[in-house]
Amino acid sequence: MSDPGRPLFELDARYATELGPLVVAWEPQPVVAPSLLELNDDLATELGLDVERLRSPDGVAVLAGNATVEGSTPVAMAYAGHQFGGWSPQLGDGRALLLGEVRDRAGRLRDVHLKGSGRTPFARGGDGRAAVGPMLREYLMGEAMHALRIPTTRMLAVVATGESIRREVDGLPAMVPGAVLTRVAASHLRVGTFQYAAATRDAALLRALADHAIERHVPSAAAAERPALALFEHVVQVQAELIAAWMLVGFIHGVMNTDNMTISGETIDYGPCAFVDVHDPATVYSSIDHGGRYAFGNQPSIAAWNLARLAEALLPLLADDQEVAVADATTVLETFVERLQRAWLGGMRTKLGIADSIEDDDAGTVANGFLALLTEQRVDHTGAHRALSSVVRGDVARARDLFDDPAGFDRWTERWLPLVDRSRPADHVAADMDLRNPVYVPRNHLVEEALAAATAGDLDPFEQLLAVVRDPFTERPGLERYALPAPLAFAAGYRTFCGT
Repeated sequence: MSDPGRPLFELDARYATELGPLVVAWEPQPVVAPSLLELNDDLATELGLDVERLRSPDGVAVLAGNATVEGSTPVAMAYAGHQFGGWSPQLGDGRALLLGEVRDRAGRLRDVHLKGSGRTPFARGGDGRAAVGPMLREYLMGEAMHALRIPTTRMLAVVATGESIRREVDGLPAMVPGAVLTRVAASHLRVGTFQYAAATRDAALLRALADHAIERHVPSAAAAERPALALFEHVVQVQAELIAAWMLVGFIHGVMNTDNMTISGETIDYGPCAFVDVHDPATVYSSIDHGGRYAFGNQPSIAAWNLARLAEALLPLLADDQEVAVADATTVLETFVERLQRAWLGGMRTKLGIADSIEDDDAGTVANGFLALLTEQRVDHTGAHRALSSVVRGDVARARDLFDDPAGFDRWTERWLPLVDRSRPADHVAADMDLRNPVYVPRNHLVEEALAAATAGDLDPFEQLLAVVRDPFTERPGLERYALPAPLAFAAGYRTFCGT
């Protein structure tokens, strides 16, 4: 039952209080006619929030930025970053605000953040607003990634503003409905946050930021001989695991600037993101990635490059002697590839049903051989992986029929099947494979179809797609279209736009 006497949110202002030089106190800009489009009941419950009150006019007013909760200290967060390799010394929340931190039912501190809440001092010429389509995309992608068991920010709500804003749609100017997104994160600390603090040359500020990050994300590092180095090693590990998880499911972030890489290891800022249809490391969907810097297959190397930028920012904290600091940071950074490969190969072992007794070199050769075959024959990433469990169960046709040259698949199968775990019943191995190989991901053509309908006022296709991707591993009758790759005519020219 709803308790009207209880605060809607019980927020801390820890970041704003501890790191004043990294924030600007700012109030959300009210909107004309807020109306709730999406509310994440499960996430609200996880956060210990009153779902009924969130849906009320008072709750929607808070989610829209038209009202603030008692005790909240809204701030725009400052950060810097390398964008497509070019240094920007000041970026920051140009149209977003950190409302504060809430402690969830598990005792974890989590950020509550508005996006599209109006211009801030970091706006750099933007209007401070957001559009319905991109905010629903972020909501959908966050829920899909969460269901795929990939660390991610999640969206609590999307509220329509009742206002129209000017944006580019498919590269052309248009007026579109506005929205405000409420995002929840383990924190919004980014590589770019550390770059900004380091650029101030204020050693005390940089140390305070590192201490805050350690307390928030890796408390054990506080007792380490060199806490900042332990923090860096933690970030290297969680980012290795994250990028491996992206590669395993065919996810392309699309804009891996350093201000879009979190210290927590969560996926953040779903702009021109997408899932590959055809497996191809060269795949680029983002309309602004002209050189393919953030292509699907480049994501591991870009993550390593970003982590090197974090190491540079942390150098003053690592050792008094800069040569020692550089050497130690380099030693940790050089473990990134091995950590990522370990996480990726562990995932591929399960996706392919490979026995634990098989040597890593043999497992890796077969796994890479499968991906090379998919690229060579232009085969759907998600469908091909999912079909392999049918082969283990004795039905080869489902997978074999995906290949234009089945003989190539047959040759690969002859190398793969002897590595499959024979110590357990085939059905058990196949069932485990199905728990790592989704049937459903947010297919690009279906995402665009759903967002176009939602922008026009029809949320039904979005709700249907959302329900499907929230249960990605369970194959269900009647949902066949959600498992099919895009039509060739769509896939050939598909581009994603920031459009935010």
